[in-house]
This record gives sequence, structure tokens and C-alpha cells, in this order.
Amino acid sequence: MNIKTFIRTIPDYPKAGIQFRDITTLLSDPEGFRGAVDALVALHSKGTFDAVAGIEARGFILGGAVAHQLGLGFIPVRKKGKLPWKTIGQDYDLEYGTDTVEIHADAVAPNARILLIDDLIATGGTAEAAVKLFSRAGGSVAAASFVIELPELGGRQRLEALDIEVLSLCAFEGH
Repeated sequence: MNIKTFIRTIPDYPKAGIQFRDITTLLSDPEGFRGAVDALVALHSKGTFDAVAGIEARGFILGGAVAHQLGLGFIPVRKKGKLPWKTIGQDYDLEYGTDTVEIHADAVAPNARILLIDDLIATGGTAEAAVKLFSRAGGSVAAASFVIELPELGGRQRLEALDIEVLSLCAFEGH
């Protein structure tokens, strides 16, 4: 199945020159959604993980489905202030400023091996923050998978430099 056929490209969003890769068309199509989840699961069916984590918000949809298929629990990686209990956070740089991702302080068992899932990897800043967050919490991200990769933006190399296996279902040139 060609995952790209289910992804809509929106030119000049959120600003001029950006080609936004919209997976809502993939998620709304039963064949596309099942195909994407099945492909992500197949990438890791022989892996040894203790939990699946998904980055807010589309990573929740995909990661939750992957966790279910792999028979694992799910850990949400949320934006600051969205979790209701004690949290730990990790700051990361944006084009203009910083942001923070958080998990519950008790979300990770000691030495847990985490499979990180999100819809897209571009610069890798948010994924790198999640990797550092899980490390600080006592676990480790063993692999990270994405539906879409934007290779020109270097996110894969950023995670691979942290010794993380990075897999994606498709790639789009440009950004």
C-alpha cells in the first residue's frame, strides 16, 4: 500500500513556503488508517518494548493503536500543563522560543524500553525532547517511528545521534 496516496498536502500552511502534510485524510480512510497502523506494527513486531509512547496529538491516535496491537501500555507525551498529576518535563527549542513536553512522573517503569510514535519527523526537536524526558524518567527510547519523514530537515540524524533506531513509512522532499 502506498501511504502517500492517503496524505493531503496543503501548500503555504501554516506560512508561505511550507508544504503541510495532513494525515487527517489518512486517519479518516479505513484502509489508510489500518494500513498505517499495521505497517507501524510490522516494523516493530519482533522488537522488545515495555510501552509505546505517542507525542501530542496525532501521535496519540497512532501510538494508541500500535500499543493495542502490540499488547503494550500507552504513555502520552503532552504539552506542558495538560496532564492532571505530578509531571516531569523537558524543554526544547522552537524557531522563536521554547516549548515543553511532559509525562506523568510515574509513567515509566525503571529501565523500560519505549517505542516512540508520531505522525511526522521534521527537525526532530520534539522527538528529541521526548527521548531526553524518558531517559530522565529512568527508561529509554529504543526506537522511534513516524508515518512521514521530511529528510531535508535532519530529524532522523538528530535521533540517530542519540542511538535511536528511526523508521518511517514514507518521506516527502522539501518542507
